[in-house]
Amino acid sequence: MKNFKVAVIAGDGIGPEVIREGRKVLSKVAPQLQSKLQFSEYDLGAAQYLKTKEAMPESVFKELAGSDAIYLGAVGDPKVPPGILEREILLKIRFELDLYINLRPCILYEGAFTPLKNKGPQDIHFVVVRENTESVYAGLGGVFRKGTSEEVAIQEDINTRKGVERCVRFAYDYCQKRNHKKVLTLVDKANVLTHAHQLWRRVFAEVGRDYPDVRTNATYVDAAGMDFVRKPEIFDTLVTNNIFGDILTDLGAIISGGLGLASSANLNPSRKEGGASALFEPVHGSAPDIAGKGLANPLAAILAAKMMLEFFGEKSAAGRIEKAVRATLLENIFQPESSDLKISTSAVGDRVCHFL
Repeated sequence: MKNFKVAVIAGDGIGPEVIREGRKVLSKVAPQLQSKLQFSEYDLGAAQYLKTKEAMPESVFKELAGSDAIYLGAVGDPKVPPGILEREILLKIRFELDLYINLRPCILYEGAFTPLKNKGPQDIHFVVVRENTESVYAGLGGVFRKGTSEEVAIQEDINTRKGVERCVRFAYDYCQKRNHKKVLTLVDKANVLTHAHQLWRRVFAEVGRDYPDVRTNATYVDAAGMDFVRKPEIFDTLVTNNIFGDILTDLGAIISGGLGLASSANLNPSRKEGGASALFEPVHGSAPDIAGKGLANPLAAILAAKMMLEFFGEKSAAGRIEKAVRATLLENIFQPESSDLKISTSAVGDRVCHFL
């Protein structure tokens, strides 16, 4: 039996509440796993930062890097200036561990709410592959004459051949293995960002020659945003850059049940061993306004745990979790025409465990 070391960062706000339910579900399926999960908890987030003025001690980061995966709740608190925790925890993990793929399923389950009229689970069933370590998130640029009427702020959009190609190739592989419609859509803005996004177009065409069974198309990001709303059924697998992926996947989350059902994987598919190669998280924020009230939907955290089991090769257990989530959603757990829960956070976790 193989042992996997999982670093747990419950984080801030509702993070500890939803991670608690994810751990509850993982404990329920543990006897059926072919491997053993060893959890280590790390107190990172706003409380730690406010106490020490250090978001991520280097010694802690080395321990995280030595784990097989990281399971994250959420970070963020209004007491901490925006960007500090995100940059020094989330982005540090993504960039320094080179987690260059962000995988975001946008799947509407029966029983979940979509604001789209006349659309159902048969129409919203796609996955976005987002490049995760380049674009404007690389942080290159600067400010000149800050605070004056002549201030200039520059943030550069970084696209490397290596970064684009490994992301595109992963997307082709994923689309092929997903075996849904076998259609891969590139989302860019090549008509305006001619240097950076023509690189994406060229690489997309070149890599595509190795996947003759995958049909391809390309669309501009503004058109993709419209089509997410008016005809999401045309999409199967999409691949895009960091900033467009960040924006589109939140739109995808809202049309596929809300942020309470949106899970995410940050992956380094190239790393076979020797350190953390994945981070799994619900995509919602820390929501401090509802923290401790039992109002948070833990299903995104539970589905992130399911993605982690898939990553560890535990596909049978992952499938059982997804089946249990589907059964829970059919129990009418939401308020009418909304994504707000009728039952408590812990009660949702209990129902998933019941169906397991």
